[in-house]
Amino acid sequence: MATFLYKLGRLTFRRRRYVALIWVALLALAGFGAASASTAASSSFSIPGTEAQRAFDLLEQRFPGSNADGATARVVFKAPEGEKVTDAENKGEITGIVKELQSGSDQVAGVADPFEAQAVSEDGSTAYISVSYKVNSMELTDETRDALEGVGKDAESSGMKVEIGGDALQVMPHTGTAEIIGVAIAAVVLVITFGSLIAAGLPLVTALVGVGIGVSTITALASVMDLGSTTSILAMMIGLAVGIDYALFIVSRYRAELAEGREREEAAGRAVGTAGSAVVFAGLTVVIALAGLAVVNIPMLTKMGLAAAGTVSIAVLIALTLVPAALGFAGKRIMGRKARKAAEAENSPEAKPNMGTRWARFVLRKPVWVMLVGVLGLGVVAIPATSLEMGLPDDGAQPKSTTQRQAYDTLSDGFGPGFNGPLLVVVDGSNSSDPKAAADQVAKKIESLGVAAVVPPAFNKAGDAATITVIPKDRPSSHATEEVVHDIRDAGKDIKADTGAEVLVTGATAMNIDFSQKMNDALLPYLALVVGLAFLLLMLVFRSILVPLKAALGFLLSVVAALGAVVAVFQWGWLGSLFGVEQTGPIMSMMPIFMIGVVFGLAMDYEVFLVTRMREAYVHGESPGQAIVTGFKHGARVVTAAAVIMIAVFSGFIGSSEQMVKMIGFSLAVAVLFDAFVVRMAIVPAVLALLGRKAWWLPRWLDRALPNVDVEGEKLQKQLTEEPAASGSDSDGGDGHGGERELVRV
Repeated sequence: MATFLYKLGRLTFRRRRYVALIWVALLALAGFGAASASTAASSSFSIPGTEAQRAFDLLEQRFPGSNADGATARVVFKAPEGEKVTDAENKGEITGIVKELQSGSDQVAGVADPFEAQAVSEDGSTAYISVSYKVNSMELTDETRDALEGVGKDAESSGMKVEIGGDALQVMPHTGTAEIIGVAIAAVVLVITFGSLIAAGLPLVTALVGVGIGVSTITALASVMDLGSTTSILAMMIGLAVGIDYALFIVSRYRAELAEGREREEAAGRAVGTAGSAVVFAGLTVVIALAGLAVVNIPMLTKMGLAAAGTVSIAVLIALTLVPAALGFAGKRIMGRKARKAAEAENSPEAKPNMGTRWARFVLRKPVWVMLVGVLGLGVVAIPATSLEMGLPDDGAQPKSTTQRQAYDTLSDGFGPGFNGPLLVVVDGSNSSDPKAAADQVAKKIESLGVAAVVPPAFNKAGDAATITVIPKDRPSSHATEEVVHDIRDAGKDIKADTGAEVLVTGATAMNIDFSQKMNDALLPYLALVVGLAFLLLMLVFRSILVPLKAALGFLLSVVAALGAVVAVFQWGWLGSLFGVEQTGPIMSMMPIFMIGVVFGLAMDYEVFLVTRMREAYVHGESPGQAIVTGFKHGARVVTAAAVIMIAVFSGFIGSSEQMVKMIGFSLAVAVLFDAFVVRMAIVPAVLALLGRKAWWLPRWLDRALPNVDVEGEKLQKQLTEEPAASGSDSDGGDGHGGERELVRV
């Protein structure tokens, strides 16, 4: 592989004009596709194989035209102090708004008058209008949304407080300017690392090209593939981070080759042949982890994973082709004056050891203590993970300034928190001799479970199915509400045995509960698949059994510690105000498995980039201890910069108004912090120091069975030594340096 990538690096360096034109054309094509694509018609959410989904499908069959998947809204009214919504003036305003909503849009399926639907609180201070739509929230027109938002203005002018909840006003989550700050921090880190504006800007530009192509392609395909609104945000988050990092490693190795006196084209070839090999395998681990999300069998999560994996694949291709081409355009400017002096000083015999060298030597002196401190420290941080509760956030997790959160709080105050998450019980009486009696029996049984309210059964035209609305006492995301769902389902089994009628629980709250359960059930199989495949991949890279095993165990430690930090902040509320957490609650159910997928890939990035350099030194004859020092001498600074950049990019998404994006951004940033600086920079060298030569042991039969992919470039080095590469020309090029054959030495 290293030999092939070496040739690819030299080719793209020579043909840089054509390579750049190809990538610019791809960016323009993707941008045109995104601009001309129709808006995504829907963003369906289905959970195959769950009871809530079966009930949802049954509703569509037995209640045609009920718009079971249609958007909903609740217009909540709060009377002024000392007044009631039933007062003549307030009642007249609300009744007028009901009529206005009914005629305000042809997308409205139905509007429930609160005075007829018993949607007035006992003290008369609060009422709400339920609005159902013929289409889902992503298909609502701007006119329909405007009509909904405008209905309460007249009522507010009369003194009533009017807020709107439900998913009808759901819009694309915005992340604000925080992610721009993350990119700015990345730029500063790159400038400090390279000491050159050109070298610092190159990874940023190439990463933005890759993200632009990836996100534009996702946008162009959103309508066809039914991609959710957060898919492009998560693809951008991951693609930007790995894109900068992969380019950073190629540029860093290129400058190191220049510092050893090699010609620019030769340096580009060697950089892509060595660091590029690590990029390929690091990218493969990320792609495996993201594509592996398909095993969960939730279409939305599968699409998110595949979209992000596609963006990572683009980042790898750009690192192998566009980055060396850009290095050709940069010329000698890739090495700033200070960087030249620093490289010259570092390569001199009298050079002082850098920070990476000093740290590696310290670890070699105290490996047991370093390992114990790292493991115990992460273990303490992981303790809150034992209290992990999973669910999906409701409107109570929205910022307090939003109308959705205000409506949520107003409903909770007037009716009780359970009104924000009603359960929909579907009774299938097709196999019952008396469907009506069976439905009444279900309603009575549910009332005995201690819920806040039970609406009498409503039958379809055929009379073989009924729906019962159940209002729990607690908020939708609470453990008590989850218990109510399980109790109803348990009671339904007995009723089916007695009457033949099947009882199914659905609704947004039940769907969330089933979603969380499915994520829990898929966690271990997913973990086994991803870690197993990556273990085999790393065996190919390192020609070792213990090194991949250590990498996997270290990853698990950092992930559990990150989960502990997430629980402490988002579930317990520690430092919650610092991160904009306004409502604590269960951890988003998809977060742990998604974090495992992403962080495993990123953790293996650092493992590959850092340990490959150690393996390279060991293969070339250095002792195990000296190989660790060499790996840190050349890799620690770059890996540190890469980790800081990823932390900065992920942290930028903590400023999102969307709770899911905020939580994922925080979890990824913390996980990278733990994995890069505690596991890879401390625990890994300590374990390698303790293992010595055993770290690189591989049974002979397995060594013969495994293909040699030559990631560390041993075959390439041998080839270049035996047949020195002809001195390539920097000219071909069309970059304004035609005929230049200058040997760059620093």
